[in-house]
Amino acid sequence: MKKIKVLIIDDSSVIRNIVNEILSSDEAIEVVGEAKDPFVAREEIKRLKPDVITLDVEMPKMDGITFLKNLMRLKPMPVVMLSTLTTHGADITLQALEIGAVDFIAKPSFEELMAVKDNFTELLLTKVKSAVAVDQKNYLVVKSMTQHVTGTCLQFSGVKRPNHLVAIGASTGGTEAIRKVLINLPSNSPPMVITQHIPKTFSARFAERLNEHCHMSVQEAKHGQKIKQGCAYIAPGDQHLTVVEKNGAYFCVLDDGPEVNRHKPSVDVLFESLLPVANNVQAVLLTGMGNDGAQSMLRLKAQGARTIIQDKHSSLIWGMPGSAYALDAHTDMYDLSKIPSAILSYASLNTQQMKEALNASRPRL
Repeated sequence: MKKIKVLIIDDSSVIRNIVNEILSSDEAIEVVGEAKDPFVAREEIKRLKPDVITLDVEMPKMDGITFLKNLMRLKPMPVVMLSTLTTHGADITLQALEIGAVDFIAKPSFEELMAVKDNFTELLLTKVKSAVAVDQKNYLVVKSMTQHVTGTCLQFSGVKRPNHLVAIGASTGGTEAIRKVLINLPSNSPPMVITQHIPKTFSARFAERLNEHCHMSVQEAKHGQKIKQGCAYIAPGDQHLTVVEKNGAYFCVLDDGPEVNRHKPSVDVLFESLLPVANNVQAVLLTGMGNDGAQSMLRLKAQGARTIIQDKHSSLIWGMPGSAYALDAHTDMYDLSKIPSAILSYASLNTQQMKEALNASRPRL
């Protein structure tokens, strides 16, 4: 079996050695080279033709963002960013994902690494192996997801049912997929609760960056917060987000419980909390690695929810939506660009029209 060829780009020789050791421990991966700065990396890419690159966010001579822009313009390929867990690191990483990086992994300090090495090892190997699958895709699709979009605000007559709620789950590639969905939605859109697999430091900045460009009000969810129309609530990166109904209103509840499907926050946890109000829910699964959200989406569908998955062609990684597809957990499947209008169209239906639309979308036996 052909090995995955990886080039490591990092200005720290210590980090290069650690990453090399981890990647070389897997028989499916071959580290073909290392580079201490983007200028060396440019020549090594030409010479070694790697399948995947690991790229440090901050480097001397040329910063990682400038290098990534040039790479995506001249020779696009799967890039996994190594990011520091700081607000500045979050900004740069989110910008890198907008430009075209496939994924990122939080880089612990050398002192922290010994305590989290097993987890870091597992994450790094998984992300590199997943990233190579994107190499087989049409990069025009990836570019269409990651290019800057100003967002054409869709027209919406308003939600026709009280307490209609949209719940979105995503992982790999999800920050850009979520951005592309929200940026097209008007300020009177139905309220949205969102679980994206992302570290704590990054989730607040992710919400802030979305809020700067969206018509909806986007914020990191807070415990006990009332859910309001026109608002989107992002799960904090270290807690599960759930929803409870009290006296005809919805509230965000944060849960510090254990990981579910190896994630915290978990999409399954969010979707499970919506089972009591499933008849008034649209659940959406976007691009992402793994199967988080698939089982709970199936249960939501059985309880009367409208369930949407992103199609394979427009997904960076068709893991989570693909798992839901395999279970027949979806009532509808759309290209990413069609999901915003599909959400609004359904939200504008009255209760009877909603039931008729759901029945029409389900396969006949």
